[in-house]
Amino acid sequence: MDFFKQKFNSKNIQEGQLFLMDKPIGWTSFQVVNKMRWHLKNLTGLKKIKIGHAGTLDPLASGLLIVCTGKKTKSIHLYQNEMKTYTGTFSLGASTPSYDLETEIDNIYQTNHITNDIMHEVAQTFIGEISQIPPIYSAIKIKGKRLYYYARNNKSTKIKARKVCISKFEITNINFPKVDFLISCSKGTYIRSLAHDFGKKLSSGAYLSSLKRIQIGNKIIDDAYSMESVIKRYSKKNIKCVKVD
Repeated sequence: MDFFKQKFNSKNIQEGQLFLMDKPIGWTSFQVVNKMRWHLKNLTGLKKIKIGHAGTLDPLASGLLIVCTGKKTKSIHLYQNEMKTYTGTFSLGASTPSYDLETEIDNIYQTNHITNDIMHEVAQTFIGEISQIPPIYSAIKIKGKRLYYYARNNKSTKIKARKVCISKFEITNINFPKVDFLISCSKGTYIRSLAHDFGKKLSSGAYLSSLKRIQIGNKIIDDAYSMESVIKRYSKKNIKCVKVD
């Protein structure tokens, strides 16, 4: 039996497969899952496929998304609990209500006092367990409604801080006002909130201008498959599949 039939027959998909996908900017995580479901139905002839992802990425973020099928969907919570690593860019001297590029800049701040050494020092203050307030523009539910509902309808609501763990926060390049970073963190961490808090600790402002997830546990982006190729053609040469023991 050739590779294609071994990996993509209906039995294997129902028993459970794990796919590493590179989510492009502009896609929701749900759209990636829907596209994979459509292709796998065509590949296997199945009318219904149980499928889900292990950790949402914002539409403006790109990178590693773990997609599970069949019985492997029962393991999704295990991948969600893994440490995650991101690269990206903070823009200093300004802020936005969403803490990223979803909304327009609302405030401008002074940056003359910020040096490279200060930025590296401030980054280290986030290492360990920290208390973080999620962005108002997020999908967390309060009183039955998503937080972004309150933000988009100019309604106020109290957002509780949550404990998250930052194991690594490195400034990898500075091209002021752009600051590149590498961050490893626990489940539930909002990099947008880190950007906002980073700016505040610098006595200035900052927002997230780019974000890419490059690792979840021991799964890395280099082993992921691009959605662009899935759209063009699905075949044994186009879909990377990682079978979980």
